[in-house]
Amino acid sequence: MIGTDSHTVNAGGLGMIAIGVGGADAVDVMAGMPWELKFPKQIGIHLIGELNGWATAKDIILKVAGLLTVKGGTDSVIEYFGTGAEKLSCTGKATICNMGAEVGATTSIFGYDNQMEKYLNSTGRESVSKLANAVKENLQADKDIFNNPEEFYDEVLEIDLSKLEPYINGPFTPDKSTPISEMNAIALAENWPTKVAVGLIGSCTNSSYEDISRSASIAKQATKLGLKTKAKLTITPGSEQVRFTIERDGFIDDFKNLGAEVFANACGPCIGQWYRTGSEKKEKNTIVHSFNRNFAKRADGNPNTHAFVASPEIVTAIAIAGDLTFNPITDSLVNIKGEKVKLDPPTGFELPPQGFDVKDLGFQAPDTKNISKEIVVNFKSDRLQLLTPFSSWNRENIIDMKLLIKVKGKCTTDHISMAGPWLKYRGHLDNISENMLTGAINFYNNQPNLIMNFLSGKYEAVPTTQRQYQIAGIPTLVVGDENYGEGSSREHAAMEPRFLGVKAVLVRSFARIHETNLKKQGMLALTFSNPNDYNLIKEDDLFDFLDLTNFKENKELHLKIRHKDNSEKIIKCKHSFNKTQIDWFKAGSALNLIRSQQ
Repeated sequence: MIGTDSHTVNAGGLGMIAIGVGGADAVDVMAGMPWELKFPKQIGIHLIGELNGWATAKDIILKVAGLLTVKGGTDSVIEYFGTGAEKLSCTGKATICNMGAEVGATTSIFGYDNQMEKYLNSTGRESVSKLANAVKENLQADKDIFNNPEEFYDEVLEIDLSKLEPYINGPFTPDKSTPISEMNAIALAENWPTKVAVGLIGSCTNSSYEDISRSASIAKQATKLGLKTKAKLTITPGSEQVRFTIERDGFIDDFKNLGAEVFANACGPCIGQWYRTGSEKKEKNTIVHSFNRNFAKRADGNPNTHAFVASPEIVTAIAIAGDLTFNPITDSLVNIKGEKVKLDPPTGFELPPQGFDVKDLGFQAPDTKNISKEIVVNFKSDRLQLLTPFSSWNRENIIDMKLLIKVKGKCTTDHISMAGPWLKYRGHLDNISENMLTGAINFYNNQPNLIMNFLSGKYEAVPTTQRQYQIAGIPTLVVGDENYGEGSSREHAAMEPRFLGVKAVLVRSFARIHETNLKKQGMLALTFSNPNDYNLIKEDDLFDFLDLTNFKENKELHLKIRHKDNSEKIIKCKHSFNKTQIDWFKAGSALNLIRSQQ
């Protein structure tokens, strides 16, 4: 399955090859065109032992993120196998696969097993489990792989679940992995604020019945022990079915009795759909959540919010303590009577004993009787705008390009196209383009959204500068660092620079989905053949392509850098374009090519 979200990989928890793609990829498939992918490597993760105490499935992927880093899984499928994998719940497997996107993996997968069968039956899909059981041996790794994994995988990691402790990852990146036993020392050394303002659990990755029931068990015992949360605690159910079922089974009451709040069933704070009072003050603070991503400004728009990722159980415990360094395995708390008390490890249910229930899933099927082919949009609307086709390439070398921005360090799709309040403009490309690259750090002044505008001679906002270059007919180039475009598969991160007239993006390395998204929009997505050439780029450089007119598969492009002192340097640029993708560029976008073929 392919889906237009980086969280599509969640379905690996049900033994599915599920891959996140850009919206344009899905359009192609729906239009009958093929979808293709560079054949991935395979990373095998051998799980032995069994989780116990405070350790959870979330801690497995938090540890893996630390081992592989945010780009260690790029162009790879991660397969989990072993006796430890078979003991994990189906939704626990889904949690692990979901966050596999944070290590750059094409997807992650578990072999089909009894845990998946139980989940399918519990969710009314007995017919699916019956079919799967009939071919079960073909949906699991062969015995040879268990016995000699090094012969079958490009890389093998082994994790003993019996020895695994909880992890807390962050801040500002999901791969900075810290065992909870070491957090006190590391937080002190890093000068992280240890007072926790908010704990947030839920979202698509950690709102299963199992997650909520185990977290609720902590809330329930804390109330009995005379504890209240010292940090604000919020719960975001991932679906109406989960919300209805946990309310029926009393878990929402357990949270409310502790002083927690339950948000609507939505992405919510995970993508910045959270009005956090006071965040505009940009004060240095810490939050802890069970979401996958903790990039700067993502949750609340505050660049000084230190966001840490942990399991829902650890988030609940830390919210009660109000302290990032609290370790529920070893530490005690003081209740309202002044007594020292200690939390027991969480308990819960993989699946609801009474089964799932829901009255209204909220889904409304489309009207199949009254279908209109005409889409009418009010031209005065600030939220919807019909897309005008991008112009095709003029078959000439692009020359006299100015540097728009040289991005320093991490640049996710959140940095390129922020979420939060901007999401209301997803249907209006002109309006949402006002956030283009506003979170990216300018190499030359270490500031976001402040670059040299060579027309005005002043440092100005990125969108403002680019719009002036576009009006003046000046082509521009964006230069980026490693793993450019990681994180959410936000289509607008590619559409906005294309819409505003950026011609090429040249980086040390790309995240997979963003690279494809750029190609789909008819942009040149290039990497430095020599990554050190990144250091040659100066703020006032001009750039000329020398052989774009001979753009071919597996053939480097040559780019001339012209410095202000009249010195020149020619560098080589690699690309991964195939013939079809080169045709996208020539046509101006993949959509243009589809249109021309109809």
